[in-house]
Amino acid sequence: QGQLVESGGGLVQSGGSLRLSCAVSGFAIEKYAIAWFRQAPGKQHEAISCIKGYEESTHYADSVKGRFNISRDLTKNTVYLRMNNLKPEDTAVYYCATDWFSEGARVTAWGRFFGLWGQGTQVTVSS
Repeated sequence: QGQLVESGGGLVQSGGSLRLSCAVSGFAIEKYAIAWFRQAPGKQHEAISCIKGYEESTHYADSVKGRFNISRDLTKNTVYLRMNNLKPEDTAVYYCATDWFSEGARVTAWGRFFGLWGQGTQVTVSS
């Protein structure tokens, strides 16, 4: 059974950095897409970054391009999101998700349907 567990969130000042981790169990991530989404209060999920496939292609939303970097460690079966130059508008709950399971999935981004999600980790950026 697949499972995703996020960690690394917290409170940081504007301009600071955080690294989020998405530890995956139950399947090997190399073949699949792992994406980061975020949801701020009162707003819909926003797809912010994705890393996918054997080719390890990466994708970013315009709102984070140049500030965030996604990577993965296949030996740890973990995906990371390095977030630099954080802004108050980055405040949200951050989730990782995968298309390893996509049956009935309603959230789609970068050509994939994401049906398995982690529990989320809170990121708060103070001004």
